[in-house]
Amino acid sequence: MPGSPPGRAFPSWTPTTPVIGVTVALAAVTALPAITVRRTAAIPPADTNGIAVMTASPALVPTLALKVGSGRFLDTATGRFPAVVLGAAAARALGVARLTPATQVFLGTPDGPHGTYAAVLGFLAPSPLAPEIDTAALLGEPAATGLAGSDGAPTRVYLRARPDRVPAVRALLARTANPAEPGAVTVGRPSELLIARATAGGSLTVLALGLGGIAILVGAVGVANVMVAATLDRRAEVGLRRALGATRAGIGALFLTESTLLCAIAGVAGALLGVATALTYAAVTAATPVLPALPIAAAVGAALLAGVTAGFYPALRAARIAPTEAVRSM
Repeated sequence: MPGSPPGRAFPSWTPTTPVIGVTVALAAVTALPAITVRRTAAIPPADTNGIAVMTASPALVPTLALKVGSGRFLDTATGRFPAVVLGAAAARALGVARLTPATQVFLGTPDGPHGTYAAVLGFLAPSPLAPEIDTAALLGEPAATGLAGSDGAPTRVYLRARPDRVPAVRALLARTANPAEPGAVTVGRPSELLIARATAGGSLTVLALGLGGIAILVGAVGVANVMVAATLDRRAEVGLRRALGATRAGIGALFLTESTLLCAIAGVAGALLGVATALTYAAVTAATPVLPALPIAAAVGAALLAGVTAGFYPALRAARIAPTEAVRSM
């Protein structure tokens, strides 16, 4: 939430407030004297590559769901010394591909060579919730106070609320941050990337469900055709069973059970194939596989339902075959 007035701390939230976590990041252009980050002091001060220097507390990681790509994040101890954590884009711009104990960057002023070297503790993975973190070098608040004379006044507040309470929380933020002048506070919305990703994810889910429904429908029609053909081919068998005492209900149950088992086997095989595909893709991309049990069980259940539906008419037709007519066709 950019635009909070300098010198005003963000009020504490009560347990009844629908807020998950809150943390503060200070941008150098407002709360700190102009500081640049460069690979070495020999690089001209003007060549900043658009990298901003911000202060951050350890709470920034859980609030923004940040992932450390390599190394570690700032903590209470390292935040007191010249040490930085680089965003994903900042690490690429500075040429930091891997970390060693000797990996350092230069923190200086744009008007001269004065500054200090800071150890690079780690660099972050791309942050979809806060893209500005990707192009930032994060410094501990105590270290920023010593280097730049920062007064610790927040200029941006990152707040994470429960999804179902976002509108209610957003309506309270400006008045909570600055009760005297709520209009001076700008409340930011989720990035367009997140909105587009959510929309695309929903569209892909609907598309997958539609394709799955069509596949089940086609499979059910195929099973129904197979069972109808089996009814015609097995007329002699049906007549013999009826002659030996089988009832109409027994013949219908036989054909219905066959169609249900046929679809059940196909459903289980499809579910196992989907799980194997997901695990293989996760292993290739080094991702964490997520295999929810409910959709897998729903897929098998849909296959069973398709088997019952597809086998109902063939079973009814087989049950109506007269024993004498069937035996005569032998």
